[in-house]
This record gives sequence, structure tokens and C-alpha cells, in this order.
Amino acid sequence: MNIEQVCHEAYDVCVVGSGPAGIVFSLEYTRLNPTKKLLLLEYGYKGQPAKNALDDSISINNAVNHHSPYECTNKGLGGTSTTWGGRCVMYDEVDFTDRPILQGGCTWDTSLFRELTTFTSQAASYFDCGKAEFNLHNSLDLGSHRIAEGFQEGVVTDTVVERWSIPTRFGTKYGKEILKRKNLTFIQAVEARDFSFPEQTGSISALLVRSVITQKCYRITAAKFVLAAGAQETTRILLRNPQLFKNLRETPGVLGKYYQGHLSGKIASVKFYGNPLNTKYGFDVDEEGIYIRRRFQFTSDYLVKHNLLNTAIWLDNPLYYDPAHRSGAMSFMYLAMLMPFIGKKLAPPAIAHSITKGRVNKLDHHIWNILRSIPASLMIPAIIFYKRYCLKRKLPGIFLFNNQNKYALHFHAEQTPRASNCMRLGVDGESLVINYNLSDDDVNSVISLHKTLDKWLRACGCGELEYWYTEEQLPAAIYAMSKDGLHQTGTTRIAASPDKGVVDQNLRVWGTDNVYVCSSSVFPTSGQANPTFMLGTFAVRLAKHLTAS
Repeated sequence: MNIEQVCHEAYDVCVVGSGPAGIVFSLEYTRLNPTKKLLLLEYGYKGQPAKNALDDSISINNAVNHHSPYECTNKGLGGTSTTWGGRCVMYDEVDFTDRPILQGGCTWDTSLFRELTTFTSQAASYFDCGKAEFNLHNSLDLGSHRIAEGFQEGVVTDTVVERWSIPTRFGTKYGKEILKRKNLTFIQAVEARDFSFPEQTGSISALLVRSVITQKCYRITAAKFVLAAGAQETTRILLRNPQLFKNLRETPGVLGKYYQGHLSGKIASVKFYGNPLNTKYGFDVDEEGIYIRRRFQFTSDYLVKHNLLNTAIWLDNPLYYDPAHRSGAMSFMYLAMLMPFIGKKLAPPAIAHSITKGRVNKLDHHIWNILRSIPASLMIPAIIFYKRYCLKRKLPGIFLFNNQNKYALHFHAEQTPRASNCMRLGVDGESLVINYNLSDDDVNSVISLHKTLDKWLRACGCGELEYWYTEEQLPAAIYAMSKDGLHQTGTTRIAASPDKGVVDQNLRVWGTDNVYVCSSSVFPTSGQANPTFMLGTFAVRLAKHLTAS
């Protein structure tokens, strides 16, 4: 079926966007409702050019801390899962708890968190990440082991884990199933443009779409509409359609505001005191063969009591670009990432940048590291390459054993919701302007939690932190190294009323009766977790909600 035929049909649900959220929702809804018709629309298409009008019309005020649009999103079936690493992490209850540091920005609550946990198993099946268990306390095989000798759980924990998908490329995995479903119609190369004006009940009857190729417009009719086009484009669509809020006194003032991501980087190493062979520096494999990995986190009580932001810290390699690590394998992989053609094949731009930091640094020293460590400097990358690129369930990352029991620490930290961080339309009413900055609260929380970890490890007799910077240098270093834009939250946030949010707890847009948002933009807080798995959980929940309504 093509777009001309589609506009003569009436659908039960029209979904805009075929990334992980759009695909999970569409498959779950059509499974639950075999007699109802769903239309799935996608801007991208096979054979599309490298550049597109949407990403070209985005401007970002802060290139230091925010990736470019082409590094943040992908157009086409599968969306950003095309370059997704596969890390599946669940949000924590503290992310749904208001704290003074959030300045009233936590507009969802713990009852919603508890409800969402009932949908994680179904989401995990779509994500290929095994059981929806994100804490090792229930694991007889792994729960009794510690991340390092001497570690004890207290205000710092080591049992919360990330689970790893294959990684699942949603377009590749589910493309045939989408085409096979008789009650699911998939149309590519169309852009969602204008919604009809709402009736007094708030019902929207139609959506005007435009062909990306011919620029011709078509009218789509549906009983319900779901915006799953990613945070940037979902927010842009809502900003461009203020008539959706005609039945309210005004457009929600928070629309486009409170944009958040994560602070991320390395400012210290940990030196453990015990046997290096007993340190869980890399991946474990659960009973289903799923890769999982531990991280340090901090209890909810501690974060609330000390008014700090949720943060995960995990063991990592030293900085690849600095040959002082003296690892031939790391130097080999660093040089491979620098090679224009090979580097692009090995990793997406944002991940490659996290390794090279955009630096060509002391190449002669890296070559010497390789030469003096042959054959290990070649054999280790070869084994890693096989596990990462030749197996169906791929090795998720590269973490190398250190016989000195010393590892870099990678932090991934929540960001405070601030109205000044926002997405807004340009003066032309079409382009998207992104204002994004870090705050002192964001940075100081990262520093405080490193100090907490250091104090706890010393108290356990387990280890200690070694900082890479002086205390005076730490804030500037964190500001300089943190770069996001990949984890986009906050701009259409959930709240109990339209004066505080854009959607209600069921993801319905305030002021409408039948328009919903299924995007990480509805998350009022960013937590410590990347949002992909959590968004999949919301997609399953929304499919069941619309089935029951």
C-alpha cells in the first residue's frame, strides 16, 4: 500500500516514528488488537541521502557538551537502534522521587515506577536482553560475589546491573514481522506536519503529512495518534501545532523546556587492594547467556538525605589516546579508530569520539606500545573483533584486565531539569533551536559522589580513588568532558496537570482526547540510566492502555 491509498483509509491508530518505541508499541498493539488497523509512518526511507532536511534545520548552542544532530539520531526503520550499543538499564525508584536539587522538576511519582515494573518482562523480550532482572540480590550464582575483594554493600552498592541486548537493530529484527502483519501498514518517506483543530471533546480527527520526496501533502485520519518520532522531532511537531492546546487556556508553558541528558566521563581511577583475579572488571554472563555488568550506585536514602543526583560509576579502561597506559592492545584499537574508513565501520561517531576524544596524540608512543607487546597487542584485538562483530550476540564492550588491579572509573550522572535547557522553534517557525548547558549542581554532585565512593572503599578496606586532576581542576574538567544529546529527556514531560507538564501519566497530550507521546521526552528526570529500555517499557504499557480504553 502506498501513501495515496493510505489517505483513503481510516485507522484505529496512527503512529509517527518507527524507532524502538514506535516499533514496540505497533507490534504490541496489533498483537493485542488483531481486528484493529494501525498505520506506522516513518520519515526515513531506503536509499535516502546522507543528509536530511530535519537534521539540517537543527542548531545547537553548545557544541562542547552536545553532539550534532547526525550523531544523535537516525532516520529510517529502526531509528536510533541502528547505532545503539544495546545497553538496557532500568530507572531507579529515586528517579521518581522529588528532591530539593530538582527544584520541583520531578513531576512523576513512585506509584508510576512501581506500575512500570510490571511491564519490564514484556519489554525485555522485545529487546533481547533476557530476564528483566536488574539487581543481583536474587541471583544465587552471581549475587553472593562482590565487585572486588573486601567490598561490602552500604550507601554504595554493586549489585545493580546493566543487561545487554544482541544489540537489537529493531528495523532488521522486526522489519519482516511489520510487513507480515495484516493489520499493520508501514509507510516510509513521510513527514508529520499539521494536526486538525480539536473538537470540544479534545478529539483530533486528522494529521496532514508530506512526502519527503515529492513534497505533496496527504490527509491521514485515525481514531488515535501516537507521536514516537524521538524527543527532538516529537517536540518540534508539538511546538509547531499549538492548535492542539486550543481547549486549554494556553499552550503548556513547559513544552520544549527542561531538556536533560547525562554528564559522563572519567576523573579518577580506583586502586583495589585485593587479588586482581577476583575483581569483576568486565562482563558476567547469566544463565541464559546474556551479558550483564555491575556498576557502583548509591542508595536512594543516601541520595535524598544528601540532596545529590542519581549516578552510576563503573570500571573502565584508561584513556585510549594517552599512551601512558602502556597497553599495546589499547594503542592498536585507538589507532584503528583514527583511521577514517575503518573507524566509521567499527563504531558510531559518538562512541568513536568517546574513545579518541577527537585527538591524534603521540602516535610514535602508541606504535611503540604495540611493538613491545607483540603478539598480545594484535591477538587481543583480534579476539575482541571476533566476539564483537562476528557473533550474533556480540561482546558489548571492551574492558581489559589490569594486573595492578587499577581501573579508570566512568561516571554517568543525572542532570538537573532547568527551564533554560530547551528546544524551541526558530524565527521561521520550522527550524529547531537547542539550548543546552550544564550547571554547577550537576558538576558538584558528580564530585561529591566520587568522594563518597572513595570514603566507602577505604572504610571497607577494599580500595581507594586516585584522582586525575587537582580538586580545583575537577569542575572545569567535568564541564569540558561531558557531552550528550544522545539521551534526550524532559521536553514533553509527564505531570498531573498542564501547568506542570505536557502529557498525563498515560502519555495523553493535555488538551486532547486522542493524541499520545511515546518518547523519552516525557521523562521529567534523566536518572542514571540511558532511556532506551525504559522507553520500551512505556511503549508496552501504552499499547495495553489503548487496548483497554
